[in-house]
Amino acid sequence: MTGPQDITQGKSVGDLGREAFTFLTHTFVALVLLGAVIFGMTMNHPDPDAVNPKLLTTVLAFIVPMVGGFLIARRQQNDIASYVWISGVVVFAVICVWVLDLPTGNGLCENCGAVDKLWRTFFSIQNGSGLMAGNGLLFGTWIPFSMIGYAVGARFGLDS
Repeated sequence: MTGPQDITQGKSVGDLGREAFTFLTHTFVALVLLGAVIFGMTMNHPDPDAVNPKLLTTVLAFIVPMVGGFLIARRQQNDIASYVWISGVVVFAVICVWVLDLPTGNGLCENCGAVDKLWRTFFSIQNGSGLMAGNGLLFGTWIPFSMIGYAVGARFGLDS
């Protein structure tokens, strides 16, 4: 049996703390870019039941943070920005567990199974589940999309 491994790669506690802070900062920037998209869409006063504004916001929730991640990574040349997708996956997993624990009752998703409950909450624009007060797109789709888009843009922005 081998001895304990050093997973810090020879980095000090201060270096690891700076990397964690940089990771959280990039995650916050991705959320701010998503906030700008949502603010811009809100200023247009779309119909809350219309499909096209939700589709456009879904696309922009990926593209705007991707462009922001590209520009920031190109300027800073910091590879930590390309790992922000991990935050998106963690947020999506936590929200999935939350949605699966929500009770169903008389409404749109009365007899939904687990997969149907998640699909209708996060990805169905016209026939939602009625869970999370209709905010499934925001919490379960747009927030993870923004983080994943930011990481993709950052990966493209880094010099090889």
